[in-house]
Amino acid sequence: MSDTPSPPTTPLAIPDYRRFWLARFAAVIATNGMVVIIGYQLYDVARSEYAMSISEASFQLGLLGLAQFIPILLLTPIAGVVADRFDRRYVAGSSMSIDLCIALGLGIVTALGIRSLPVLFCFAALHGAVRVFQGPALSAIAPNIVPAALIPRAIALNAIAWQAGAVIGPASFGFLFASSHALPYWTSTVLMVVAASSLLSIRSLPPTPSEARNAHPLQQIVGGFRFVWNDRFLLGCITLDLFAVIFGGATALFPVFARDILHVGPEGLGQLRAAPAVGAAIVALTLSFRPLEHNVGVKMLAAVGVYGVATIGFAYSRELLLSLAFLFVLGAADMVSVFIRSSLIQLNTPDDMRGRVSATSGLAVSASNELGEMQSGVAAALLGATGAVVFGGAAAIFVTAMWSKLFPEIRRARTFAPQFRQRETAP
Repeated sequence: MSDTPSPPTTPLAIPDYRRFWLARFAAVIATNGMVVIIGYQLYDVARSEYAMSISEASFQLGLLGLAQFIPILLLTPIAGVVADRFDRRYVAGSSMSIDLCIALGLGIVTALGIRSLPVLFCFAALHGAVRVFQGPALSAIAPNIVPAALIPRAIALNAIAWQAGAVIGPASFGFLFASSHALPYWTSTVLMVVAASSLLSIRSLPPTPSEARNAHPLQQIVGGFRFVWNDRFLLGCITLDLFAVIFGGATALFPVFARDILHVGPEGLGQLRAAPAVGAAIVALTLSFRPLEHNVGVKMLAAVGVYGVATIGFAYSRELLLSLAFLFVLGAADMVSVFIRSSLIQLNTPDDMRGRVSATSGLAVSASNELGEMQSGVAAALLGATGAVVFGGAAAIFVTAMWSKLFPEIRRARTFAPQFRQRETAP
């Protein structure tokens, strides 16, 4: 008999991946729960202590998204280079350590009753600045510890960590906030300690290529953007999510629906935030056992279309259970899109570019979330919360139809195998 161990058939058979998964899971619970509570606190403070109308307070939620997006926009190119030049464990672990200090600070100011919009905006901006370094490094670690054949399964398991954390964080933090306003932030602090410790216990990763260490940082930044720009397939995948969710995102207005439309309070807000994650987690669990393999491009486009339809349904609902059902479908459709897009991007990007391409993809995701919150807040001030969400869902459907025409390469993607496309040489 041969003593050669058989190759793993699942990423969970790899000890380092299990540590990575735990770190991601704990960090997602902490960050998602914290973001929800910051949004609810800000909206509640604007309404109760600044005597703002619903439209005015909704606009503050839009500004909150902008406050988080500006540092992401400015720092993303740097974060991608950092993830490609330095040990990705230490990059992500350091950002988690700083984020736990932010959570601790929020807990202190909340416990002391320092309830003001400037304070909340300041902490939100700091949180956005720290998160930008965490995403590219984390995304690029998994391909270093998982064989290429298992990457689609690893992405599905990564999504389970994300979506399960996105369920547990908002739902539990809503109840924690109702019990004690500072308690969610104390919980985030502890979870970030667990995340950073688990991530830093991963064995050494493959060394950074000397070319990446010696190249000029500005050249690397330009090279990363040029690589994506000259690859129509990657460009189409990344920008599809960017524009669909910028217009289709309804999460920024959840505090409005929870407080003034559905009248379910912070506990209901947690359920609204958790419902899409439940749908996404169930789909991710299914995909970890039975990953999609055929006609992946068409399925990604169809999923974004369903996302838009579910968004419109949620806008018109006035019953909590029906609203949760629409959000469940929305999350399930979004998970199909995320799974396909993430797999295609990871498998079509060389390792020495993964940090920068992940940063570019992360910028698109952040733009679609944080900048989408700004769009939602402005639209709500003009159209009302319901009108803003309806407009967003219709725009997501329109973007899907446009991208199927503008980027036929997406429609033609049959499998996750690297797409052999001609890349232009940038001048």
